[in-house]
Amino acid sequence: MSAMIKNPGEHPPVQFDANLIRKLSQQGPRYTSYPTADRFTDGFRSGDYLQAVSDLRHAGARKPISLYLHIPFCESLCYYCACNKIITRNHAKAEVYLTYLKREIDMQAALFSGMNQVEQLHFGGGTPTFLSDAQMGALMAHLRRAFHFAADIDGEYSIEIDPRTVDADRIRSLRNQGFNRLSLGVQDFDEEVQKAVNRIQPEALTLDAIVAAREAGFRSISVDLIYGLPRQNVMSMARTLTRLIAADPDRISVYNYAHMPQMFKSQRLIADDELPTPEAKLDMLSLCIQRLTQAGYVYIGMDHFAKPDDELAVAQRLGTLQRNFQGYSTHAEAEMVSCGVSAISSVGGTYSQNAKSLDQYYEPIERGHLPIVRGFKLTMDDMLRRAIIQRLMCAFEVSVKAIETDYPVTFASYFATELGKLRELEDDGLVSLSDDWITVTARGRLLVRNICMAFDKYLGIGQAVKLERLRYSRTI
Repeated sequence: MSAMIKNPGEHPPVQFDANLIRKLSQQGPRYTSYPTADRFTDGFRSGDYLQAVSDLRHAGARKPISLYLHIPFCESLCYYCACNKIITRNHAKAEVYLTYLKREIDMQAALFSGMNQVEQLHFGGGTPTFLSDAQMGALMAHLRRAFHFAADIDGEYSIEIDPRTVDADRIRSLRNQGFNRLSLGVQDFDEEVQKAVNRIQPEALTLDAIVAAREAGFRSISVDLIYGLPRQNVMSMARTLTRLIAADPDRISVYNYAHMPQMFKSQRLIADDELPTPEAKLDMLSLCIQRLTQAGYVYIGMDHFAKPDDELAVAQRLGTLQRNFQGYSTHAEAEMVSCGVSAISSVGGTYSQNAKSLDQYYEPIERGHLPIVRGFKLTMDDMLRRAIIQRLMCAFEVSVKAIETDYPVTFASYFATELGKLRELEDDGLVSLSDDWITVTARGRLLVRNICMAFDKYLGIGQAVKLERLRYSRTI
């Protein structure tokens, strides 16, 4: 879709309106994809993925690749975590896993031979630094033999680290192995909060890791916070923000803790009576927005803040920002190829997800097949709605003319029902509508998921929709 934007060069502001949030916050998707992953079906298998890649090749497509690798292992369990992970101190499991992971990498590389320029790489988990320095070095060398990587100055190569598992030497080694962006979880510096979620991470380890990353030449450092954790309050969050802002990371993400023990067993270990009230959570969110914007960070969207010269903020100004399964991204045109247990790819108008358990992941690879167990092939209508949701999530505005240029629709008639829903949100002050533009207001940006939901045709389909919505976190 055209990258047409109404206000190039401007940073979208954000306005906290507690009353509006109380009124409109509801359960809904995070829209790291559209359709969302709960719409994937087991009728989509590896053969469908192979056809999608073949179609790309026959069409002469030469888009860059965004490569994701999932390392599922962690040495200890963080009670709040909803990621696909395997808790173990047996590092021999990683060696077995790497054997299969490299075989999957080779299969994917063969499929993309001749069109395999990697411009983005991301290691997630789990804890990627569960791998030893030698294992990581061998894996990176294997990737570079399998794929062609853009030069360091042009590519974005990131890894999530646990400060408890690395020291300054390891961070320097990661930079030498080719990573140039680093992200780390803090959640909260408060010791009582850390005890309540079983993640004891001394503040000094985090700050030392940030310093070491700067000295090693990492070009971007990202830090994650969570509000709404047990024993957390406005005062503990204020102390954490003061210390973190002083450390000066390039990006800060502030996630709402979604307590869903019915879905995630580890969350059952959290005492419900230690969770902050909804009002306290709103106060913490308000504080985060106020302190981070005062410190000069730009609100990117959803949970993300970045310095004005960070690539995310620059991409937003240029209209090239996008969202994918890793969150916000700067490479809107890349095909996303993902390897590892539970990993999700987005290639050629399809989504495909690997098996979620190790045994189910290993078995097809043993037979020389990709471990894809479910996915989705997008229709034209899906792609159209995805384009609109992407623009809302990333630029907070949609050009009606750009949509009509890129897709064979007359916007006002095709989306008559959706525009009716948006007019209700306009009455609440979330959006501004005109014949040519849909614009999210400063008050509406924190509730952009609500606005996107107006275009989600799958919400409300089927008798089980109320149960399915239990899978979603609240929009705020």
